[in-house]
Amino acid sequence: MSLNSHDPRTGAILGEPVAEADEARVAAVVEAAAAAGTAWRAVPARERAAVLDAVAAALDAHADELWRAADEETALGETRLRGEIARSSGQFRLFARVLLDGGYAEAVIDHADGTRPDLRRMNRPLPGVVGVFAASNFPFAFSVAGGDTASALAAGAPVVVKAHPGHPRLSELTARIIGAALPDPALLGLVHGAEAGRTLVRHPAVAAVGFTGSIGGGKAIKALIDARETPIPFYGELGSVNPVVILPSADRDGLAEGFAASLTLGVGQFCTNPGLLFLPADDALLTAVAEAVGATTGGAMLTERIRDGYLGGLKAKDGLAVLAEGAPGEGPWAAAPTVFGTDLAAFTALLPGIAEETFGPSAVVVTYTDPAELPAVLARLAGSLTATVHAGDPAEAAAVTEVLARTAGRLIWNSWPTGVAVTWAQHHGGPWPSSTAPAHTSVGAAALRRWLAPVAYQDWPEALLPPELHDANPLGVPQRVDGAS
Repeated sequence: MSLNSHDPRTGAILGEPVAEADEARVAAVVEAAAAAGTAWRAVPARERAAVLDAVAAALDAHADELWRAADEETALGETRLRGEIARSSGQFRLFARVLLDGGYAEAVIDHADGTRPDLRRMNRPLPGVVGVFAASNFPFAFSVAGGDTASALAAGAPVVVKAHPGHPRLSELTARIIGAALPDPALLGLVHGAEAGRTLVRHPAVAAVGFTGSIGGGKAIKALIDARETPIPFYGELGSVNPVVILPSADRDGLAEGFAASLTLGVGQFCTNPGLLFLPADDALLTAVAEAVGATTGGAMLTERIRDGYLGGLKAKDGLAVLAEGAPGEGPWAAAPTVFGTDLAAFTALLPGIAEETFGPSAVVVTYTDPAELPAVLARLAGSLTATVHAGDPAEAAAVTEVLARTAGRLIWNSWPTGVAVTWAQHHGGPWPSSTAPAHTSVGAAALRRWLAPVAYQDWPEALLPPELHDANPLGVPQRVDGAS
């Protein structure tokens, strides 16, 4: 079987079809990755860091070729795609620095004291292959060259990516470029097709799975994992409505325009798209929001299936009044930005369904009269990756902050949720359904932890200990010794 690549601007088929991987092909790719991983896990962290830097350099060197290939399959444009390539190479460089720092190992030494044995613990790479499911909306940063791939390779784990059907030709090109920069190209395998994804999850050499996509897709993968003879960790980033709360003390200058820009960025196909906006009941502010959204223009969505899902999400909100609608843009897969309006009482009565994510440039605007009523309603929202508060008075925001800190993984003050900085402190996760493991992140330095497991050594001879756990600390990594760092 095979799948076709499409131009989102026209719906036309691009080039020759890409072959889907059958069970034998998936097994061969996974087993090659597992074999390559044996040597890769033994490579010292400093040498792995140099390889990650080489991958970053290769992505940058091929940026012209990559963005053009991506634009054919995504219609996202040169500026956006060049920026995303830079973000992807930046992720590899960040994880190189993480390895050089050494703190990711979390080396701990407790010397024997007569009442307890000598114990030493550190994080080691998972003993197997990491399966990664690429996302549609970020053809670099959450795909073959994405953070899951970068962090897993940094951890010392080989990777097999199930390519997204929205950009199969780009996936092949990206895998070739990265593979050429690796000491063994088999460290990064690539397979195509839905059945290939199922086979990948079931393969006994796969030690963990990372996924970015829909709630339904995440549940399906979790069911496959649960059916395995040996369970494995699953790190899924799923649906998120990313509530934004405008409090009465907020500076209203530019609020409407900022919301409209965040809502429609990338035709609304961001996991941090603001899908809920809570506003004071102010006619002028509501009118400004409606006018700002009405002045926007949508564009081609990434795939026909995503466009159909967006239209279905709008249909599910038929009972709400349309506050504003932008222009759809051109092409058969174009989507018009659409915002619905309601008040807090009506919104509350329709929970939880009214607060479900519609992937695309759509949101529900909820007006309220008394901010004291907000915390009880916000507490009923499902988990999100982000929650945003606009206010001029921090004291006014205390009550909603306490609630939002329990329902979102990243809290944003007087800004907008779209855009996720790749840094040491970033957390891109949250309570269900925004992610399956809220203690972990898919963006930032801490993403490495998903592909590691701690190992403790009791009374172990130093000659057999990893150098990170030697008393002399030859690598100079951060150590906690007898409780002191």
